[in-house]
Amino acid sequence: MPSLQIRQMPDSIYNALSFRAEQAHRSLTQQTLVELTAALGGDGKLRRLQALERIRQRHAQQTPPAVMPDLEAAIRQDRER
Repeated sequence: MPSLQIRQMPDSIYNALSFRAEQAHRSLTQQTLVELTAALGGDGKLRRLQALERIRQRHAQQTPPAVMPDLEAAIRQDRER
């Protein structure tokens, strides 16, 4: 797994990360990965699940289509013309 070293990190960012890591009971490295993942759009699987949920919600809000005509009867009627 690749690693990353950050040099000359401002104290304010380091302190904020340290505080959040402590509050979440994570290491500084774990918290940094959580923050970077969130900033870059999150986990791909999670994004897909959220997109599917939005599609389901839109689909549930749509009105059902009008009753389709009996296609077989329409074809017969057309042939009898």
